[in-house]
Amino acid sequence: MAGSTSFRTPQTANETVPNVDPYPLGDFSIDEHRPIKVVVIGAGFSGIIAGIRFPQKIPNLDLTIYEKSAGVGGTWFSNRYPGLACDIPSHCYQLTFEVKRDWSSYYAPGAEIRKYIEDVAEKYKVLKYVKLSHEVTHATYNETTGKWHILVRRANPETGALEQIEDVADVVVTAFGALSRWQMPDIPGIDKYKGVLHHSAGFDPADKTWQEVVESWKDKKVGVIGVGSSALQLVPALQPRVARLVNYVRGKTWLSVPFGSNTFAALLGREPKTAEEFKFTPEEIERLRTDDKFYDHFRWTVEHDINSLHSSTLRGTEMQLTAQKVFRQNMEEKLAKKPWIAERLIPDFPVACRRLTPGPGYLEALCEDNVEFNSTPIKRFSETGIETIDGKHEDFDVVFCATGYDTTFQLPLKIVGRNGVELNERWKPHPVSYLSVAVDGFPNFFMSFGPNSGVGSGSLLALMEFEIMYAVQATAKLQRERLKSIEVKPEALRDFDQYIDSYFPKSVYSENCRSWYKMNKSDGRIVGLWPGSTLHALKALRHPRWEDYNYEQADPIPNRMYWLGDGQTWNEKTMTGDRTYRRDPSGAWR
Repeated sequence: MAGSTSFRTPQTANETVPNVDPYPLGDFSIDEHRPIKVVVIGAGFSGIIAGIRFPQKIPNLDLTIYEKSAGVGGTWFSNRYPGLACDIPSHCYQLTFEVKRDWSSYYAPGAEIRKYIEDVAEKYKVLKYVKLSHEVTHATYNETTGKWHILVRRANPETGALEQIEDVADVVVTAFGALSRWQMPDIPGIDKYKGVLHHSAGFDPADKTWQEVVESWKDKKVGVIGVGSSALQLVPALQPRVARLVNYVRGKTWLSVPFGSNTFAALLGREPKTAEEFKFTPEEIERLRTDDKFYDHFRWTVEHDINSLHSSTLRGTEMQLTAQKVFRQNMEEKLAKKPWIAERLIPDFPVACRRLTPGPGYLEALCEDNVEFNSTPIKRFSETGIETIDGKHEDFDVVFCATGYDTTFQLPLKIVGRNGVELNERWKPHPVSYLSVAVDGFPNFFMSFGPNSGVGSGSLLALMEFEIMYAVQATAKLQRERLKSIEVKPEALRDFDQYIDSYFPKSVYSENCRSWYKMNKSDGRIVGLWPGSTLHALKALRHPRWEDYNYEQADPIPNRMYWLGDGQTWNEKTMTGDRTYRRDPSGAWR
């Protein structure tokens, strides 16, 4: 490899290192950081975190964040369907370093989360790095130069015509989610349906709120296909606003009791039952906003409870068995008016085998007189509605397909590493990674929310922060030690792969249920989840194991210590700045 070096250390006490000729010292100081260009793909939560942390930690940085959508926020920008909300308590679903104390609800609505992301991006001046409506289509690593060559599709600023521009980077970070490419269901005749047809992720109220759009549907008949997290929010949101609603459900699912609901009751003195009742009262918001001690206790307690659920994801544990008992009882009680729904909805697979969500208000909505639960498989769409395999046909004015996403990890852009290997080919029959952040054969390339980085319990945002900081630390090492490339060793990736295969058989995720965790299959490899708890992932990513990487030097001098430069720091060399060693630039003691 061009620029690569190999060094041998003495093997015995009597062996000596042979004398070598001195080399010309570099004409740079040890902290005279060479320029480094970083390209981040995606401006959702991970991309915004990158736009904050890279400038904070990397000197002499040139940063660009490409976002294919017209705004920042990722999934919270593109999803705007009726009832959209987070299914993790809002006080846990925020960045560790940017507190929001006045959430309107225990489960924050999507528009409020989107506004939070936009406010964070504005506060930390991230938008100057972001290029909206710029879609990365191709990234190729040049082994000779150690650079990534990137192609980006955008509209010409003057003519509006689509064009392709090029960029070059030292480091590429992917910051797009695994659940970002929605799919319409493969149902015969769907293209012939002449009513209003939406995928939940494709619903666009334009310059209105979803409530304003749905206001005109009070005389409409609406169908909702699916029983995943989106459908569980759509149904209770639409039920009181439409004339009739039919929920078509192919599979079964567990609905949990609301995460941390006992904490909510203990701290706020009331027990909410519906999604509407989980909204904070003005008095509660004011107390959380102004009472530091109460806010800290509230957030700590909710987060502590959320991160105490990992045992429920393991086979045969007391927490898993108790969860099944409690959730079954809760579902049966709420469906008492229509008990036959419970028989068709409650699974025989363990709790958490597929994504678990509380779905506040869903079961109650199913029991309303204007709602029908239909578990008969769909045969086809007609021009006016939906026909099931039993021959029953329903006309609909509006149909929502809450039918999920492409979960194959086959990316919509071409990423080419060493020896012309494409990442999509590398990820067949399933994706592989090292600690979910790196792939061998793809130097200077790091991922946030890559394969095996979802979490079965806890909040994903903390994990995103740590994955971005991992990429920042790797970039700092690349810059500080004047490296051409940093690339995970194949054997390190293999060992993590073996760990995954050893871990998941003891979990409920490997049971027989269809899940996006397994690329929407009933069995097979778990590709969507971290092999362990959220806190376990944070511990694993906090301190990178640099011994798991191979390196190439950027300079032609075959000495690994060339990065020491000319023996001085920049402030000494230029006689500027602080030349003490006890304080850092912020004034804190080192």
